[in-house]
Amino acid sequence: MRTYLRCEVETFMLRTIRFAGLTRRMALVLLALATAGCITLNIPGGKPGDLKETVIEGERGPKIALIEIEGLLHEAGKPLPLGLGREESPVARVRAQLDKAAKDRAVRAVVLRIHSPGGTATASEIIYGEIQRFKAKKPVPVLAHLVGIATSGAYYAAMAADSVYANPTTVTGSIGVIFVSVNVSGLMEKLGLADQTLTTGPYKDAGSPLRPMTPEDRALMQGVLNDLYRRFVQVVAAGRPQLPAARVAELADGRIYSATQAQASGLIDGIADLPGTIDEVRRRAGLEDVRVVTYHRKREWRENLYTLPPSVETLTVRPTALLDLLPAPTFAYLWWPGTD
Repeated sequence: MRTYLRCEVETFMLRTIRFAGLTRRMALVLLALATAGCITLNIPGGKPGDLKETVIEGERGPKIALIEIEGLLHEAGKPLPLGLGREESPVARVRAQLDKAAKDRAVRAVVLRIHSPGGTATASEIIYGEIQRFKAKKPVPVLAHLVGIATSGAYYAAMAADSVYANPTTVTGSIGVIFVSVNVSGLMEKLGLADQTLTTGPYKDAGSPLRPMTPEDRALMQGVLNDLYRRFVQVVAAGRPQLPAARVAELADGRIYSATQAQASGLIDGIADLPGTIDEVRRRAGLEDVRVVTYHRKREWRENLYTLPPSVETLTVRPTALLDLLPAPTFAYLWWPGTD
């Protein structure tokens, strides 16, 4: 009876895995892993495990928390394949790390390691606000360290830090707002498709890819962009008090800056590698021996200052794949070439 039931379960699992779009060979490999007595098959989704702390440098003394802000900044995590929930969003991850650091009396300083092209205006604003709330709750030195690409909304978030340092090869800046929209009405006409959208007002579908923008649409969308841009400039002016407001407006024309250009313009405080930024925050906190700690979920690993959590790229094909190629209607603090 036990052998019969096991065969029935294995047959069901094989059919389920094959239904998910895997080849027979891949399905058999996954089935073997799932039925082996010494191997656990972790299914994605569900509540993430509690944050764990790992010491990645130093052996004794107070702690410096190294908090990561990376990837495209958005409020919601990416959907997982097969409807198995969502990834943890960058906003939620940053909040969880800050909360853990705030509760630990041994944490005497924080370094924000930022590697991101930016993201939605709202996600950038939330992260900026969370850093400010952390500083109000726990008055310790907070330095931002920009790595690789740290543009637009990522630079916005860095403005909550006490000082901003960048790696010598970092690209930053891109201060501004973007609303990406395309018009596919001509292509639809060639395919014999017609827009039949119904609205309750002339502006309800402003920015829709299914029809051209009217002059009124453009004026409406530009007004929203201008308001968000003014907020961005205010945040930069508050974060860089040594820069006159007029100078901030000059720098905030959307262009990117190398680390050298950003320092010369006053957008960052200095150029340093990550160990150099950690030494600076240690000095400001008046510390000698320190432990650098980082936070991670279960099954993520940390080994040194540069270890990042492993990511899994997934490929999913859906009937709406063509629509997925169209940009979502989002107002973003984003350097667009940096989204790849």
